[in-house]
Amino acid sequence: MSSSTEQGSSGEVDAPSSPTTRRNGELSRLLHRPLSVISGLFLFVVTAVTIAAPWIAPYSPDAENYSALFKGPSAHYLLGTDDLGRDLLSRLIYGGRISLLGVAEALVVYLILGLPVGLVAGYVGGWFDKLVVWISDLSFAVPQIVVVLAVLAILGETTTVAMITLGILGAPGLMRITRGATMAVEREQYIVAARVSGLPRRRILIRHVLPRISGPIIVQVSLFAGISLIFQTGIDYLGLATQPPIPSWGTMIAEGSQYMSNDPWMIIPPGVLVALVILAFGLLGDGVRDSYTEVWSSVSQGQVKMKRARSVGSASNSKSERQSGSAKDSRALLEVRNLSISLIRNDGDIPITSEVSFCVNSGEAIGIVGESGCGKTMTGLAVIGLLPRGAEITDGDIFFSGHTLRSSRDREMRLIRGREIAMVSQEPVASLDPAFSVGAQIAEVVRSCRGFTHKEAKREALDLLALVRLPNQAQIYKRYPHELSGGMAQRIGIAAAIAGRPKLLIADEPTTALDVTVQAEILELLRELRTELSLSLILISHDWGVVADLCDNVIVMYAGQVVERASMSEMLREPRHPYSSALLASDPHRVSAGSRLPALAGTVPPIGQWPKGCHLAPRCSLATDECRSQAIYEIEVGENHTTRCVHSDQLHRVNQALSETT
Repeated sequence: MSSSTEQGSSGEVDAPSSPTTRRNGELSRLLHRPLSVISGLFLFVVTAVTIAAPWIAPYSPDAENYSALFKGPSAHYLLGTDDLGRDLLSRLIYGGRISLLGVAEALVVYLILGLPVGLVAGYVGGWFDKLVVWISDLSFAVPQIVVVLAVLAILGETTTVAMITLGILGAPGLMRITRGATMAVEREQYIVAARVSGLPRRRILIRHVLPRISGPIIVQVSLFAGISLIFQTGIDYLGLATQPPIPSWGTMIAEGSQYMSNDPWMIIPPGVLVALVILAFGLLGDGVRDSYTEVWSSVSQGQVKMKRARSVGSASNSKSERQSGSAKDSRALLEVRNLSISLIRNDGDIPITSEVSFCVNSGEAIGIVGESGCGKTMTGLAVIGLLPRGAEITDGDIFFSGHTLRSSRDREMRLIRGREIAMVSQEPVASLDPAFSVGAQIAEVVRSCRGFTHKEAKREALDLLALVRLPNQAQIYKRYPHELSGGMAQRIGIAAAIAGRPKLLIADEPTTALDVTVQAEILELLRELRTELSLSLILISHDWGVVADLCDNVIVMYAGQVVERASMSEMLREPRHPYSSALLASDPHRVSAGSRLPALAGTVPPIGQWPKGCHLAPRCSLATDECRSQAIYEIEVGENHTTRCVHSDQLHRVNQALSETT
């Protein structure tokens, strides 16, 4: 609501997302990839030249000049001549017609057969899916070159027959890849919603499924284009399709190979051209894939910069003036100041966090508490520079050891991650590569961050396994992630996080998936590591017990904002925000037996749909018109104790009355 108001007042309204906007975004991203642009221009030039061969070729491809046999490059023959005095450049230009046409024929058949069949099989399933899988398995077991030779022997040795056959034999591979990608996407909630909305199956497949799976398809098509050119060149080299004197790149390579001892130059122009075209197919495919998939999740860099400039230059000026009054705390190891994060979209930015500020001193442990969706994890990811695609820091700054992190480049952040700041994921097994042993992964971090040799890194990895209290370190070193229990995997994740000897450790829900006993062990381990390694700690959790057990100070977040911050003891004794008070009141240990567990009514509002005033107002019993009509800012209510509530004094009196009654 507020974003639309600001847009209206500035006179700048973002155009809604449309196919034209997305196409412009794809082209813009593609143009920012030099290798892909060069590859595309190269393929365009080669194709255009071969099409225009009768008009631009210097000579006829069959024109012989017996006085200029085996000539090297010259002013008359730019690429030299062959054994019959024919111009190599002219033959290359004409030969591209056959070679590139053969690639196009194979690709058309490959796409027509493979793409729609794979889409339907993955989406519909049932007997049709089983049939497609059976055909794919059968095609993989058949030697394709034998089939092609048999078809050529029956139908005649022509390039068209060979390339159509190749397209038919290659299509099951595309079917299989498309089927697998479709099966993964068709379970998404938005596909289910499309079905519920009554959209026809064909429209769902084309408009919703196909764009999401375009990445692997584009790569597969580019790879098959290169394979097709190699195949076409090979059968022409063997004389199974195009026959001399008709030029093709394959026949030119075959002719040059016969005279390599006399004139090795003949084979170089067609060989180099074939190699460059295959390379261009691959590079262009990668570039198109990346550009196409990225534009669906975020806007172009130009739009991001424009939005940043607009947000900084408009209504945020007054807010920045109010926020910049305090200089950054030089004593803090980490200072997050007025951090705002948004999802950048064509149809308007969606705020995730707003004006989040806190400090972490050396050796200090702070907890960030709040319900799911309040912005805890996003704040942690912003600190370490790993925001997901489409999310951007739109305001505020992050200082680490006195240096700003927001303006740091990716290369600079790579030097900080692991060495200065590390993170422990709430899904330890998912964060480990299943293809490598856990010891090898820890040793890799040690080598990368600390410059150890392989032998030193292995010894250090074993020491780290011992440090995180894992027995039989030599055996565990060789294990793979799937061989570990949840508690062991979490310890491995902690060992990998501290392998680079960081100063700050961010632990994102490190005990969520663990049972109570293992949870206590992990908390004890974090406490010991904090003391032994002088670690500063940010613990992100929704469990008050975990935070109270480990942290010195606590930050409570709600709907993207910090609503209260205080020392752990002060927060437990006297919360000064209704949300903090409600969270603490819902602790089962604070409720007498037989009593009803108190719960805060309602849910956290979705991102982008926050109330205009206090974000908690719709759920708060103390809310007044003042709370609902204007933004509420943090106020100090004690030493190192702030709250975002205008009724903190009233809540203070209520807490005092309750404590006296108790």
